[in-house]
Amino acid sequence: MTTNCIDGVLVQWGDRLFYGSNRVVHSRTPAVGGLAMQARANAVRRRIQAIVVRHAPQVMVKVTGGGRGMGAIAAHLRYISKSGRLPFEDDRGVVRDGPEALRDLVDQWRCGGGRIPERSDRREAFNIMLSMPAGTKPEIVLNAAREFAAAELGDHRFVMVLHTHQANPHVHLAVRAEGREGRRLNPRKQDLRRWREVFAEKLRGWGLEAEASSRVARGSRHHNERLWQRKAREQGRATESGSTETTLTPSRRHAAQAWCEIAKALASSDELADRELGRAVVDYARWLPGVRYKPPEKQPQRELPGLERTMPQKTRPDPGWER
Repeated sequence: MTTNCIDGVLVQWGDRLFYGSNRVVHSRTPAVGGLAMQARANAVRRRIQAIVVRHAPQVMVKVTGGGRGMGAIAAHLRYISKSGRLPFEDDRGVVRDGPEALRDLVDQWRCGGGRIPERSDRREAFNIMLSMPAGTKPEIVLNAAREFAAAELGDHRFVMVLHTHQANPHVHLAVRAEGREGRRLNPRKQDLRRWREVFAEKLRGWGLEAEASSRVARGSRHHNERLWQRKAREQGRATESGSTETTLTPSRRHAAQAWCEIAKALASSDELADRELGRAVVDYARWLPGVRYKPPEKQPQRELPGLERTMPQKTRPDPGWER
């Protein structure tokens, strides 16, 4: 397979794997070529290396709620700033602290733009949290959060506060729903996906390796455990029916296919670095849901990885071959 063909496969399947349905390329050959194709393929290679070789930490961007009225907003601002004991920074870059500064901020939010009533039937603000794993430098998280907010929330008033008292350094963002131009913030699933990508990009700009790949792309089996489930597990009352197999959804099948096609393309490259990366992909992807691993037959020179997509089966496969 030529270098151009390998780059085309990486771009096609890398877009499907890392950038979601809004970036799917339906044709077999992406509509870019030359240096643009090479640049995009190299970007996919870097993301693959970060995930399967270096195991780069994953960013977290989460909407934790929102205030329905100024009373709830003020309570949240007091919470994230510890009643003014922690410095808080607004959308103009002004950093303040203290109870008086906090009360002044609440008055500005209440009366600036459309007046926010004490209670409201709709969300007048959104609470967003940006987090990185333990060991990350808090100042880098704060700098990246500042750049993220300017890029994604520049039309809205916001306040951000850095928290370092827990293991994971994180930034709380309180964002006024109504923008300066009158448009209201209404984050959807695709917005959260983009926000993670942007936050990871800003962290990398500060020299910190960070990734924003989806759980499906990583093959993660983790699901948030409800409180009653955790209590039952801790007390030995959990049953076997609640854990075990990961459902092989269409998105997981598509991710499995993408990893397999990427591994095969890299293994057929003339470049040693590509072939080594292909072997790393095989080691990583062989245990993902929807992937069946077959040890490659002995061949002179290089061989394609023995990865295949697993089609849905009514009978349970041999656990030694398929996970």
